[in-house]
Amino acid sequence: MKKIIISRTDNLGDVILTLPVAGVLKEIYPDCKIIFLGNNYSEPIIKTSEFVDEFINWQEINKLPLKQQVKKIRELNADIILHIFPRIKIARIAAKAKIPLRIGTTRRPYNLLYCNKLVKVSRKKSDLHEAQLNLKLLTTIGANDIYDISEIPKYYGITKIQQLKPEFRELLKQDKINLIIHPKSKGSAREWGIENFSNLVELLPSTKYRIFITGTNDEKKLIPDFLEKYKDRIIDMTGKLSLSEFISFIDSSHGLIAASTGPLHIASALGKFALGLYAPMRPIFPKRWKPVGTNSHYLVIDKENCNDCKKTKNCICIKSIKPEDVYNKIESCFN
Repeated sequence: MKKIIISRTDNLGDVILTLPVAGVLKEIYPDCKIIFLGNNYSEPIIKTSEFVDEFINWQEINKLPLKQQVKKIRELNADIILHIFPRIKIARIAAKAKIPLRIGTTRRPYNLLYCNKLVKVSRKKSDLHEAQLNLKLLTTIGANDIYDISEIPKYYGITKIQQLKPEFRELLKQDKINLIIHPKSKGSAREWGIENFSNLVELLPSTKYRIFITGTNDEKKLIPDFLEKYKDRIIDMTGKLSLSEFISFIDSSHGLIAASTGPLHIASALGKFALGLYAPMRPIFPKRWKPVGTNSHYLVIDKENCNDCKKTKNCICIKSIKPEDVYNKIESCFN
């Protein structure tokens, strides 16, 4: 078990909740080398983990001819590959590269061809958290069957954070609670809505809270009225931070509020106040995707599901979370 590849090439939040796999592997095999196969977008967060020894960019490998792809993977001399996020192309390449132990789930028929160790994991109907489900793939190589959710934070290992640039650090105030709101999700999650965030800003006293809004340049274009209305109340950081800078900025702040997005899970993994806003619908409900950290929280309306909202992103259930309840949760954590 000298070299182990973790393959997870999807969204940022999913990748963060896969980092504990590296932490558990280091606990079981302290001298092993962990290689993380991911996308270039998630590279900065992967490289912050002390448990990851090397990052491999799948997007670069994917540009090569098939023979070169196989050669690149073979040259890693890995003993194991863990297909945490299943991709038939990566499974095929790993098999052609003759990685000795190739672990996947029974849910993908092609794994019968390309993997030689299968683990029964059903994500869609499971009551386990995503981080717990990811760790299930390690049961055949010495890990526990289930890790308690309270154990997860110690396995992120996010310690290699770059120093925040002075121009960003100067924006933070030592005599106030520096709070980030991240209203958009790039379509990856149900959103609470900009009107609710507007009401929350009205509730948060400027004498106590210094509020920052973050997001991409494209997301900035979706909320021009909000940014104009509160230009004197909030600090607009949309489109101004690279992912590495954003990680450092979150780490230097007190907390973050968002839907089920990558930034929420970054704040959670950093041990910051992380408040997630969720819909009660399976499989996107908090039991599966809540932030997992030492100071993480979530809000969801008291409803078993929101099946009426399944066919629309305009989710009434998540928007029914009252700004007053969000404000009260923030206040209870900072008083």
